[in-house]
Amino acid sequence: MKQFLSVKDAPDVNALIQSALLYKSSPMRDEDLGRGKRMGLLFLNPSLRTRLSTQVAANNLGLEVVVFNVGQEGWALEFADGAVMNGSTVEHVKDAAPVLGQYFDLLGIRTFPGLTDRSADYSEHIIKQFVKYSGVPVVSLESATLHPLQSLTDLLTMTETFKEKRKPKVVLTWAPHVKALPQCVANSFAEWVNAWDQSEFVITHPEGYELDGSFSGDARIEYDQAKALQGADYVYVKNWSSYSQYGKILPESGNWMMNLAKLGKARAMHCLPVRRNVELSDEVLDSRQSLVTAQAANRVWAAQAVLSEILKSMNA
Repeated sequence: MKQFLSVKDAPDVNALIQSALLYKSSPMRDEDLGRGKRMGLLFLNPSLRTRLSTQVAANNLGLEVVVFNVGQEGWALEFADGAVMNGSTVEHVKDAAPVLGQYFDLLGIRTFPGLTDRSADYSEHIIKQFVKYSGVPVVSLESATLHPLQSLTDLLTMTETFKEKRKPKVVLTWAPHVKALPQCVANSFAEWVNAWDQSEFVITHPEGYELDGSFSGDARIEYDQAKALQGADYVYVKNWSSYSQYGKILPESGNWMMNLAKLGKARAMHCLPVRRNVELSDEVLDSRQSLVTAQAANRVWAAQAVLSEILKSMNA
């Protein structure tokens, strides 16, 4: 594995899941794999689980980690080609990224969409600039359209908790929120579940919240949440803004917040942070059916599996 930006960089999804499970059972089994190498974690927007879990995973592999919050601690970066930099930006990524490539052996980058220009966000221009100019492997810690480490974690969590001798029914359901959020987690979850091909997959949301078809793929789209939830084994709850009316919160009818009555016997999943009693009710989050803490804990092992594959490629 040369980089990790999406599921397309994972040649064998199930093998990656099994690697993560192995690290979970034996965290320090490759503690010298990254010895003598340094990883930079660059955050252009806030993070809790992604930052800490990736740092723990890197340390487990012997990597030295440096964390840098670009917006708060560094110069404002410019990403536009041909920019006349007479405004608020101070340093171009063309100048910053090659220097970072000299300081670090690999980079983790977390960025965020502007939610105003769909073509710009979906081009993934920002993270691709770091890939282009740094000269070292880049790991996505969330980008404008995807969150692959989270999605690998989600598959890991379902794999270790589902014991039936059949494919689980997995439902991704839209939920309300107080502000417009990107499609990153929903896109990525759909992309990874489709690549995994180990489930019956349904996506449910109000009309107007359809995802880009390149991510939703062959998932069944259902506008009736109650119908979608029938027989579900896992219900992944997440808000996202409109893709077609990009970045907008659209009028919708009905109560889309997840509660125990709707959940039935299914297990509830969410990437966190979560707006309690807006996206999911307290009774769901505090119930035994909630997997949100297990998901968050598994972030370490997903990251460790990815970093180990990159390090093995670098050491080959």
